[in-house]
Amino acid sequence: MTSHPDDSIPVIDASVHIFFDGAADMRSYLQEPFKSRGIPDYEMSMYGAPGGEYAPGTQHPDGRYPGSDPEFVGRHLFEELGVAAAVLHPMSKGILPDRHLNSAVLAAHNDMMVSRWLESGTYRDRFYGTLRVNPDDIDGALKEMARWRGHPRIVQLGVPLQSRDLYGKPQYRPLWRAAAEAGLPVAVHIEVGSSVTTAPTPSGHTRTYAQYVGFMALNYIYHQMNMIAEGVFEELPDFKVVWADGAADMLTPFIWRMDTFGRPHLEQTPWAPEMPSHYLPDHVYFVQSSVDGPADADFAGEWLRMTGKENMVMFGSSYPHWQLATVDAFPPAWSPEQRERVLWRNAASLYGIDIAAHAGGVGVSGS
Repeated sequence: MTSHPDDSIPVIDASVHIFFDGAADMRSYLQEPFKSRGIPDYEMSMYGAPGGEYAPGTQHPDGRYPGSDPEFVGRHLFEELGVAAAVLHPMSKGILPDRHLNSAVLAAHNDMMVSRWLESGTYRDRFYGTLRVNPDDIDGALKEMARWRGHPRIVQLGVPLQSRDLYGKPQYRPLWRAAAEAGLPVAVHIEVGSSVTTAPTPSGHTRTYAQYVGFMALNYIYHQMNMIAEGVFEELPDFKVVWADGAADMLTPFIWRMDTFGRPHLEQTPWAPEMPSHYLPDHVYFVQSSVDGPADADFAGEWLRMTGKENMVMFGSSYPHWQLATVDAFPPAWSPEQRERVLWRNAASLYGIDIAAHAGGVGVSGS
């Protein structure tokens, strides 16, 4: 854990991972016929980080799973790290072979998040939620959305990076349409449990953890380019997607390449008639932590401006994982306006968060 950030800039943490206490706790939220079913163990890592999965100081004193106690997490985020508000992302196992079981497990995660984090506890008014839905069960996902429709603290849907197919494909369109109609962005996040989905990188399963961390961002770009090519943003102008575990640093060269090859052939894709880069603004967002981007390079600010990334990137700590980021980790070459956009303005606009209600007197001029 590092020092409290500069009090002159409020912070919205767009990626806080929350968990059950363990497998027994998760089952307590399930009903039969799912409660007694075989479910992969709750310890979910398929690629173990060499130094341990979680950051020092995030382990609960009584041994509970990191990220499972709202009071403990809230004190770290809001009292020690100076975060003003946090968007929670319940972490699960990806897509299980039985779509009904998987939908039940995700519904249990939603019940836990709402009851423990959003509607009770000291910090309930500073937490915002990601509703987990199963893209392998569109009917079930739509029912889960209807169950929580209108909840004031649920600000987005959450699906796993490793899907059965690319997210631009037509089978996912009813879910994206429902999300757009509900005004909910869709956050896509890596899940490293063993399941029936695609590998975490376009080239398959990597051999080491370093390769896994380095290459998994390619899958975000793979999904992103497919959504553009398949006309998702043309058909659904209000649809917004959040790539919730990095990859903004990879966007620029890939979208340049897509524009270059797409320019002479736009007539062949009447369902997506604009230049590919046209579909980025107001549709595409990225959560950035300390492991993304050019870091201390003098050109970091210029790189953030390219292809409009400064309007797409949001700060996310990835709490409680080992790469736990604070605002001190971001490039000093960013301009003050870029820091404000990344640290709170982009997230406040996307999620409709009134930062003045959470900033405790921190200056928020121009909000």
